[in-house]
Amino acid sequence: MARARSILVLGAALLAFSAGPAAAAAPPGFVGMTADDLLGNGGSYRDSALDQQRTAGVKLLRVTFNWAATEIAPGNFDFATYDQYVLDAARRGITMLPVLFDSPSFYGRRSAKRRSRASLPPVDNGTMARWAALLVARYGPGGSLWAGHPNPLPITAWQIWNEPTLGVYWRDKPNPQEYLAMVRTVGAGIKAVDPAAEIVTAGLPDSRLKSAIRLAPYLKALYKGGGSSAFDTVAINTYAVNARYMGKLMNTTRGLMNRSGGRSDKIWITELGWCDKGAKSRFCVGTKGQAKNIAGSLKLIRQRRRAWKLRGFVLFSWRDGRPYGTGNQWGLHTGLLNLQGKKKPAYDAFVRGVRGL
Repeated sequence: MARARSILVLGAALLAFSAGPAAAAAPPGFVGMTADDLLGNGGSYRDSALDQQRTAGVKLLRVTFNWAATEIAPGNFDFATYDQYVLDAARRGITMLPVLFDSPSFYGRRSAKRRSRASLPPVDNGTMARWAALLVARYGPGGSLWAGHPNPLPITAWQIWNEPTLGVYWRDKPNPQEYLAMVRTVGAGIKAVDPAAEIVTAGLPDSRLKSAIRLAPYLKALYKGGGSSAFDTVAINTYAVNARYMGKLMNTTRGLMNRSGGRSDKIWITELGWCDKGAKSRFCVGTKGQAKNIAGSLKLIRQRRRAWKLRGFVLFSWRDGRPYGTGNQWGLHTGLLNLQGKKKPAYDAFVRGVRGL
């Protein structure tokens, strides 16, 4: 019996050792989701969606915190909509990755060419830093929102802007030096309130649009300007034709960061997804293709998480959206649910994949 017990103990030890690094727990908020429809739709609609997301394994929501919508006049703020949303998610153990985005008109400079655009960086990054510091003081560790709440879930990571590599989301032309200056100033404002805060770059896609700067040269420019001293985590919007090419993009990006001085920097996939139908696009792959690519991506994430130094991933998105603006864009059909709330095959692929992480 003593020998049998020894063999069992040795076998358990060997099993634990073999599980080693690959079995390490994912960091808090590793499994993320974009669900833009929940911000403006509270009550039972939001409650039902959050409950369903929690059941599916979602631990984080990536949410655009719109500066122009919260600072309604210089020095006059209204955070009520975000307050309720943050609390509703926290009650279900779901935290948030805020995307700090869009300056109020009184802080931005809108040329005649860009007067009608939806977002624009501020003229003075210091004004954005002051706004960001208010958010941290409200939603971060020890924030005023959590006073009196028995189970606070403070926000500890902050993403500064989204896709500045595209002309539509920057000034007349994307400029990595200008964006890095924003990250330095706004990041310093965040760290002044929470020194342990995680500063995350904007989601950077490898876009082929004519108005864009491709991912590799943009990222090289950030590091050449000393980017590692300004941020903790690089965010990548990993749109690719399939899961295999998503993996190739991540391998290439990790290698570039290592060679450029960012070996210790983490990566966060802040947009990952495919559409099943909609406008013609290389990212529209049909119902079966959407499920297959999500399953394949989560398998790669499980296998390569440590090698990529992956902080987490955010699926885009929870539910299909209604056409707006320029019409029936491909991004409106990336949901795990259709417009009517019915689950697509991609939903089951996501749930199975998350359970395997």
